[in-house]
Amino acid sequence: MPLPDKTPPSADASEKRSVAKGVFRKCDGCGETTYGSVLAEAFGVCAGCGHHHKLDEAGWLALLLDGGALDEWDAQLRARDPLGFSDGKPYDERLRAAQRGGRADAVMIGQARLEGAAIAFGLFQFGFMGGSMGSVVGEKITRLFERATEARLPVVLVSASGGARMQEGILSLMQMAKTVGALGRHRDARLPFLSVLAHPTTGGVAASFALLGDVNVAEPGALIGFAGPRVIENTIRQKLPEGFQRSEFLRAHGMVDLIVPRQQMKASLSRLLSHLGGGRR
Repeated sequence: MPLPDKTPPSADASEKRSVAKGVFRKCDGCGETTYGSVLAEAFGVCAGCGHHHKLDEAGWLALLLDGGALDEWDAQLRARDPLGFSDGKPYDERLRAAQRGGRADAVMIGQARLEGAAIAFGLFQFGFMGGSMGSVVGEKITRLFERATEARLPVVLVSASGGARMQEGILSLMQMAKTVGALGRHRDARLPFLSVLAHPTTGGVAASFALLGDVNVAEPGALIGFAGPRVIENTIRQKLPEGFQRSEFLRAHGMVDLIVPRQQMKASLSRLLSHLGGGRR
């Protein structure tokens, strides 16, 4: 009986595997396989079923902003660990690991143009600790509304978050009231706020500013709500309705104003700004 061949794979075989890695992408909606580059060109929307995959910050900037350009504010702000928190790994270690990806924290803010209109723009970065809201995120969102109020600019904010950052405890929860206060002053100045709800928008972010837009615009199929469906089912011991907390369910029940596919998002936001009288050109 011949012994099994233990010869290591050839360099050619290994090279073929590495060349193919990342070339193809399987759709999370329909399961069809397509070229990753084709999906990227479509801003993460499957041509077959329309499923919206998560879009990174570079994709959102290119999708919504003229020339993909953002004059960023407060990029230097960094979170600290005032509670000395550890969940098996110290919080400051988790921050350093997340920052190695090139992000300072879970949101970026600044001034930009959308179809020629000047806006104050905010964008959550879900890749940074699940887009969680800590003190820095809350401070930047607050400054976004405050500077927009001072400059008389409308705000467009794209949310994608797992909620409040548990490593900062009550300091994180305080950001809910702080950001809503700044939004209230922006609204008192009769300036528009368009809230874009990407997948997922949950927890303390959903329970504060994200669902307080003059118009709440959701992506198709986005999970939007406070606690997750499984947590709610376990708490109330009841089966939830089909599609509960998805953008279509929220639209049917009055929590979301519009559901807009990603390819139509920029044009829709531009139309809304013109109707609301926001965004000088």
